[in-house]
Amino acid sequence: MILLTGGAGYIGLHTAAVLIAAGHDVVLFDNFSNSKPLGVQRLEAIVGRPVPCVQGDVRSRQDMDGLFDQHTISAVIHFAGLKAVGESATQPLHYYDNNVAGTLVLLEAMMRAEVRRIVFSSSACVYGEPDSSPIPETAALRPANTYGRTKLMIEDILRDLHGAAPDWSIALLRYFNPVGAHPGGLIGEDPNGIPNNLMPFVTQVAVGRLAELQVFGGDYPTPDGSGVRDYIHVMDLAEGHQASLDWALRDPQQVLTVNLGTGCGYSVLDLVRAFEQASGQAIPYRIVARRAGDVPAYWGDASLARQRLGWTARRTLEDMCRDAWNWQRKNPQGFA
Repeated sequence: MILLTGGAGYIGLHTAAVLIAAGHDVVLFDNFSNSKPLGVQRLEAIVGRPVPCVQGDVRSRQDMDGLFDQHTISAVIHFAGLKAVGESATQPLHYYDNNVAGTLVLLEAMMRAEVRRIVFSSSACVYGEPDSSPIPETAALRPANTYGRTKLMIEDILRDLHGAAPDWSIALLRYFNPVGAHPGGLIGEDPNGIPNNLMPFVTQVAVGRLAELQVFGGDYPTPDGSGVRDYIHVMDLAEGHQASLDWALRDPQQVLTVNLGTGCGYSVLDLVRAFEQASGQAIPYRIVARRAGDVPAYWGDASLARQRLGWTARRTLEDMCRDAWNWQRKNPQGFA
């Protein structure tokens, strides 16, 4: 059985759907701080069977030990963590406690249960502002915000753990900006409050939940002044996690660090125009001040994932926008 911490979240649900379709048994673990139980029910409708989900806190030793006692777990995909760049700047201690301390509790529980295969959901934020793009995994690591620093700390912890216990198999996945939704429209991105990420902000404007999109920064050194990112369809990302899990289950007893991205950068305004084309909806927007911790442009070199995992992103920006709109128009209030 595969444990997905934070498994009821946006990426967790889509990864669970892909893993179950591939024949894996999964158990989800989530505190529902930024996810909803209805998402798990929708996942069950997609896969056609019950999916065990345990509510708890990754920082709780009792919760984690109980989870490993109750389930025979062979590997972990670790999604659980806070992820808003702006919020991390105002609540750094909360981010270090949840992301870093929570990971330590999980790893200690894995040690006690003798589970030594883990896929870690890291972030391209570990690179900070790169010298150039596309960014290879060998690029300098200089995160520009607290969120990125928590991810890099966890990567360092896992590398040090492997140095002390070389029988561990560890995949560190640095990915960029997940967007889109399951093509059936039953699950998608449904953040609490005002979205911190671009696509759910756009889709909520499209269904009338928000009046206009705020574009953070219009004076970056990019072709249209808005920030450039590597957007990746969440289903491609889920398949990347499946490929990484399958690699870890082969028990290579290594640390593998790979980027998961498309290798192509799109600006905020590129995405807005593509969404308008895919949805037929006008997206009013207003350019506002830059957001603390953001960088002008970055996109990744994903060639190593293709070489080591046999994985490549297949879905286009049009696919991302179409599926995100399909989810939002069918669920204008999200999972509410």
